[in-house]
Parts: sequence; C-alpha cells; structure tokens
Amino acid sequence: MDQTDPSPPRSDDSDDRVPGSCGACAAAMRSPTRSELSFLLLDHLTVPLVGCTDHVERFASVCGYTTADSATVVEHRPAGGVSCPSCRLVPYSPDQLVVPVESGAVGVLACPEHRSELVERFHAGLETRRQLSIDPTESTGHVGR
Repeated sequence: MDQTDPSPPRSDDSDDRVPGSCGACAAAMRSPTRSELSFLLLDHLTVPLVGCTDHVERFASVCGYTTADSATVVEHRPAGGVSCPSCRLVPYSPDQLVVPVESGAVGVLACPEHRSELVERFHAGLETRRQLSIDPTESTGHVGR
C-alpha cells in the first residue's frame, strides 16, 4: 500500500476559504465571534464584511470607483443597522463568499442579490483602476509633443 500523499502539506494556520497569505484575514474569517466585522456603506448598500482592516479598506477603495459618492467603512453597526432582512441573516450562515483582495481576502456577508451586486462593483472598480493607471501613450502608441 502506497503511503505517499500527492496533495501539498497543509499548514495548521491555513484556511481553505481564505486565498492569499494574510494571517489576519484568515483569523478574522475563522473567528466565531466575528470580532473583525466591518460595514461597507456604498450608495444604497450596507454590507457586513469580515477581514483584516487593511484588506477591508482596500476592498472598499476599489468599490469606491463605482460610485459618485464615497465608499465608507465603519467598524461599528451603522445607525439603522442593515436594512435588508436577508443580509441580516447571512452572518449566521456557515457559507459566505470570500473575495480575494491582493494578498488577503474579504468575506462578504450579504444576501445573494446584494453579494452579486457588490462583487460586480468590485470587479468594475478593479477594471476602472486598471484603466486609470494605463499610460495613454501605451494604449495609442503616440507620444504627445
């Protein structure tokens, strides 16, 4: 009988749900008390997020490219709480969406409709940020005088 295991060894610190290598994000995701819970205020959305402060802020910053207002992160339950009844129940569900953010991840604790909207906005924000960082001479091949 072959005793070799073809899968790579797992670290005791790793969490399969958390891509990247940010230990603080992984710890926040594993925390049963959700002590690292933040709230993203973006247009009409109030979405609970879980992750380290740095990656939650980066996630919000990217989402901010999709609004004329600002994307704000608060570390406390906002006045009025979470308005969507389905989103209020998600933190009690064992399965949440985890979005990779650079070397960490953010758990989006929202109902399927709001989760989908937020992820679409995150991806649109990434594309907007990418386009804003392109040198205009690279895309046209022309150098201005």
